[in-house]
Amino acid sequence: MLETRAGAHIRGDVGAGVPLARELHMNQDHPEFDSEDLSQNPPETDPLKAEIESLRSEIALVKADALRERADLENQRKRIARDVENARKFANEKLLGELLPVFDSLDAGLTAAGTEPSPLRDGLDMTYKQLLKVAADNGLTLLDPVGQPFNPDQHQAISQGEAEGVAPGHVVQVFQKGYLLNDRLLRPALVVVAKHD
Repeated sequence: MLETRAGAHIRGDVGAGVPLARELHMNQDHPEFDSEDLSQNPPETDPLKAEIESLRSEIALVKADALRERADLENQRKRIARDVENARKFANEKLLGELLPVFDSLDAGLTAAGTEPSPLRDGLDMTYKQLLKVAADNGLTLLDPVGQPFNPDQHQAISQGEAEGVAPGHVVQVFQKGYLLNDRLLRPALVVVAKHD
């Protein structure tokens, strides 16, 4: 009887659905119908619901992977930009490092020429200053730390000495000037440091 009425309802018979609802309600009152039995033994889970849950968890995994990939890509871009910047900043490191003995020779020549003005000394001084300017334009900084506190990151102490008017732990004399290239130590200054009392 149910099939006939259900079939009639499906076909579109308007009045057929009402008696069917009453009959279903009456069947629930029947002693053979046990609602507790349904709650203890639920019908099998709908396979579509299981598939939906599976797809949702798969979507969550794909989203997590996409976020991780995006973060990795951003970190790689930053690393490449930093590497390019360092390559640009220190591209001249080898050349400038090889010019340091030339700076030392010009400095020694100026010291040997004394303080008396002469065309040779003036030309040597001008050449030295021009060379230092070109090097400075390429990121080179001169370290001449006389009178400054000893800095083990930039200075190399070769001895200690006593000097009037110089505080202990400060540089008394520079034997060889040091250089920085874009704030990176290229060569430490060789110095004599005032003794502590």
